[in-house]
Amino acid sequence: MANHAVGIVGATGAVGAELMSVLADLKYPVGSLHLFASERSAGKTTTTPFGEKTIEVFSVEAAQKCDVVFLAVSGEFAKEYGPKIAEKALVIDNSSAFRLDDAVPLVIPEINPETAKGKKLIANPNCTTAILAVALWPLHKAFGVKKVIVSSYQATSGAGIEGMNELLTESRKVLDGQPADHKVFAHPIAFNLIPHIDTFQPNGYTREEMKVTWETRKIFGAPDMPISCTAVRVPTLRVHSEAVTIETEKPITVAAARAAIAAAPGVKLFDDPDNKVYPMPINATQQHDCNVGRIRQSLIFGDHGIDFFVAGDQLLKGAALNAVQIAQLFV
Repeated sequence: MANHAVGIVGATGAVGAELMSVLADLKYPVGSLHLFASERSAGKTTTTPFGEKTIEVFSVEAAQKCDVVFLAVSGEFAKEYGPKIAEKALVIDNSSAFRLDDAVPLVIPEINPETAKGKKLIANPNCTTAILAVALWPLHKAFGVKKVIVSSYQATSGAGIEGMNELLTESRKVLDGQPADHKVFAHPIAFNLIPHIDTFQPNGYTREEMKVTWETRKIFGAPDMPISCTAVRVPTLRVHSEAVTIETEKPITVAAARAAIAAAPGVKLFDDPDNKVYPMPINATQQHDCNVGRIRQSLIFGDHGIDFFVAGDQLLKGAALNAVQIAQLFV
């Protein structure tokens, strides 16, 4: 197994930091690690699992010298520079820039690794999509998912370090008796829920909600699968949780659903209501597997449907972990 020169563009952000940890956790063969950021951060040193590293100023030429480059940057930046870097290096992009591009595979290794074969530019799914899809896939394989209704409860980590810091700062203010303010989110997030993530679309859904529909269909190779999502920002630091209702083509039971989840990679059955065991952010934080539980027969779809709850770390399976798992396909 040859060691790789690995680059991270956007290394000073929340996803960039998680990428470094995951590379070490998964024992990815890092020969050299190159951290790229803006001129403002260049020259600073940072502690990584691979030793002290000096942050470098990004350039296409420097990134092209790497074997694999992870982009943890904006979609605009990725669109401008991703294809150029991919002329010489494998590029795994965490933004939304290429997810719906027919020429670029959208990959979850537990589901569609074959689509990455021979490609130099690969898209990492939206965090909400990844957490839903990895739980949904084993059920789709076994029973055929016909319809999906999902409500997501999304942590402030989805808005990066700035969103997490706003939750902490504004929560302290409220606890001190001051009114909460907001800059990152549309409304104060402290002790609040905001049913608004990303921009509203003409159909009344937000773009975040439609990403779940569009991306899940692409990953599953099911362009007509009906999927409806309601995305809600909640005052937690990390881990997105999702309440999911599915209708299936074949009859499904709670026991059969549990067995399918228990046998699947990337998910962990966390389902013992009698002992108060079910998925929550507090037990899914910093865990590689997404937790799935509260599995029960649907009161709407009867023996052709179930309801379940899934919680997954947005910065891991929803971002950094999935990206490194994609890179592992090429090792």
